[in-house]
Amino acid sequence: MKKIKRLLVANRGEIAVRIIRSAKELGIHTVAVYSEADQEAPHVSLADDAVIIGPAASSESYLKIDKIIEVCHQFKIDAVHPGYGFLSENASFAQRIEKEGIIFIGPSAHAIEVMGSKLMAKQTVQKYDVPLVPGGDEAITDIAAAEKMAEEVGYPILIKASAGGGGKGMRVVENEEEFVSQMDRAVSEAQNSFGDGAVFIEKYIQSPRHIEIQILADTHGNVVHLFERECSIQRRHQKVIEEAPSCVLTEELRNEMGECAVRVAKSCDYVGAGTVEFIYDSSGAFYFLEMNTRLQVEHTVTEEITGLDLVKEQIRIAEGEKLGYKQSDLKINGHAIEVRVYAEDSYQNFLPDTGVLHRYIEPSGEGVRVDSGYKQGMKMEMHYDPMMSKLIVWGENRKDAIQKMLQALEDYKISGLETILPFCKFVLQHDAFVSGDFGTHFVDKYYDPKYLEEELTDNEQFVAASVLAELFFDNKKSEETSSLINQTTPWKLKR
Repeated sequence: MKKIKRLLVANRGEIAVRIIRSAKELGIHTVAVYSEADQEAPHVSLADDAVIIGPAASSESYLKIDKIIEVCHQFKIDAVHPGYGFLSENASFAQRIEKEGIIFIGPSAHAIEVMGSKLMAKQTVQKYDVPLVPGGDEAITDIAAAEKMAEEVGYPILIKASAGGGGKGMRVVENEEEFVSQMDRAVSEAQNSFGDGAVFIEKYIQSPRHIEIQILADTHGNVVHLFERECSIQRRHQKVIEEAPSCVLTEELRNEMGECAVRVAKSCDYVGAGTVEFIYDSSGAFYFLEMNTRLQVEHTVTEEITGLDLVKEQIRIAEGEKLGYKQSDLKINGHAIEVRVYAEDSYQNFLPDTGVLHRYIEPSGEGVRVDSGYKQGMKMEMHYDPMMSKLIVWGENRKDAIQKMLQALEDYKISGLETILPFCKFVLQHDAFVSGDFGTHFVDKYYDPKYLEEELTDNEQFVAASVLAELFFDNKKSEETSSLINQTTPWKLKR
């Protein structure tokens, strides 16, 4: 067992800040790398040492493997934490780091490679009694064979890029007439986005929910799950709001999905923190979607309901320690919600925005947490992901967490660029979200920017109040509920 004394964080923004803080609490010396655009970034000043590694473009800085390894040797680094994004799921990077005698805080290159290919992942987990969406488990390029498979699976079907993510190389095909054109588009987009045109066909699950399970696995064969996260509020197939636990899972189903996630981890000899993602349909069935071989953006809500620091757990596992608990020791405490604070225009189809943060004041208070990679006066660059921070709240129950998040959103003051906060307020006050009756098509089904500006009629106000009263009143006075009713907005009633 090797103790980590010097850690390099191969990332930027809020996740770099997050990792540095946890590492320093463990007494570890931290080294940050940064681009020319990030010289004033919080992670640079927070680390014990910081080294500039290139221009603003990530291809010339955060993705330069040779440069990062050079810094590792310069500072006699024991371990590298890749965060998420950038090099976190790059098997070659993990392999290079280990070859240099440095600990890679994450799974093996083998596990990254297996789970990085959706096809290879399906082929691997099907031997472990993991439910899969009906469809093919091999790459297919022959149009005639693909059409035959689509007919056998039954329309609507989904064409997916094997190496894909974020909705790229993905096409829903409603009928036979549009199959060929959508197949061509999917292959072309997959090739352009990932350098790999391999695609496969699955049955399209309509009105699904996106539910994922956090797992931890040590080097001694111990694997546990840390319950689920509900990640169905998305735009462009990318998550915006996450919560834990999900309001639709029974304890029996939670255990079943958790045990399934553990089997997925064991199928590739996984080590570290990982996330197994599932599609959950309206009938209550669930299917394996993919495994993310890194820390997830939304790991925070799991931390809030379990009391674990997942970054510290990753470090301890990388040092060779055994998990300090069994599955039976883990319990869910309360409810947590996370909002990803993107520099995107809620009124213009979530168009990314850039500019200077002239005003940036974060909310605070009991049960309110902000993981941020920016500060007032900084500039949002076009070179990076538009997420500037994550706003997380914890409450004793889901109702409490929703109310706390609404107040935190009101207290979050940002000017100088557009943000996604108006959309987040829209979601949290919509009756579909409040009641828990929603899926991944929430935006298409309910959202229109015009709802952010309309006023309620007297009749709409009455109906909205009735909906909330039915949901929230529990035979006692509730000033909090009355306050929420007074905040009612027109989107609560739109279908």
